[in-house]
Amino acid sequence: MSGHLEPIRLPANQPPQFYRGGDAIAALRGASSESKYGPEDWVGSATTMFGQETNGLTKLPDGVWLRDAVRENPAAWLGAKHVEALGDSTGLLVKLLDAGQRLPVHFHPSDSFAKRHFDSHFGKTEAWIVVGTYGDDPRVYPGFKETVDKATVNEWARTQDAPAMLEALNSVAVTPGDTVYIPAGLPHAIGEGVFVVELQQPTDFSLTLEWRDFLANPEKAHLGIGFETAIETLDTSGWDEERLGSIVKHTASDEASTVDLLADGSDAFFRADQLRPAVSGRSTTLSLDPSFAVLVVMDGAGTLRTEHGGEYALRKGETYVVPHDAGQSTVEGELTVIRCRPPAPEKRERS
Repeated sequence: MSGHLEPIRLPANQPPQFYRGGDAIAALRGASSESKYGPEDWVGSATTMFGQETNGLTKLPDGVWLRDAVRENPAAWLGAKHVEALGDSTGLLVKLLDAGQRLPVHFHPSDSFAKRHFDSHFGKTEAWIVVGTYGDDPRVYPGFKETVDKATVNEWARTQDAPAMLEALNSVAVTPGDTVYIPAGLPHAIGEGVFVVELQQPTDFSLTLEWRDFLANPEKAHLGIGFETAIETLDTSGWDEERLGSIVKHTASDEASTVDLLADGSDAFFRADQLRPAVSGRSTTLSLDPSFAVLVVMDGAGTLRTEHGGEYALRKGETYVVPHDAGQSTVEGELTVIRCRPPAPEKRERS
């Protein structure tokens, strides 16, 4: 195995957040109830929290930040074609997110807006894979039901009219296996009792319309650019049921051993597959092409093998970062794994 990078099992990485949650993450990871777990676990992260030096970054077992390891050897970690398209960025941030309370109404910038206002190649398109729900009425809130003018939204932000903001959004009940693709600019919130594996572009740009009771001040909500400017990147168009159908997917009944979890069009930003080598009485060995990837083991146990002879026992609650250099890999066993990857290089070019 010498000379090749191999998969690395990662411990929990939970930077402090402004909202409650985390019990579902502790349960998945098999942590004791005394553990002080936060509501977000940033897995395989080369991204810091907005305006912070290191909070959010994944530290590898040898003490090196994953971000620095990738920068030191990008072709081995990411593959030459990825580096050509996206440079030495992983192009991906994966989180386990357990909403112990409803999150505020917020949205994220597009690539072009982020470049203009935050000097970033990436905005923050994201997607949610619902892996657990609890409580009376787990819901998500994607997009405005009807087109809203920007002056109205600006007034909501000025007066902090949370009921009006929430009422304007679609309200969608969710169960495990549902996935929601959230393009940049789409206003949204996650309701209490929703546990997701979240894929995002590798930034922490959140523009928060509903900041009171969540954030210390409006500056933290609009990231210093003002609401009027922030709202330029907000999608104020209406999303009716048919249009919602283009971003919401129901995968629970799909019994294939490999399931593409996310809506069409999301693969320009990231990819997510559910891997189940043993399903519906059939057992197979799944072959995985070389790629930088984050693995989240949702249940069961099995084995990951790399083409260089590496062998890794996978168990419920474990998370791995897999370098491109690990080569062609296989997964077998009675388990469910979510494999998260950056966009295919041909889908995306560095701006």
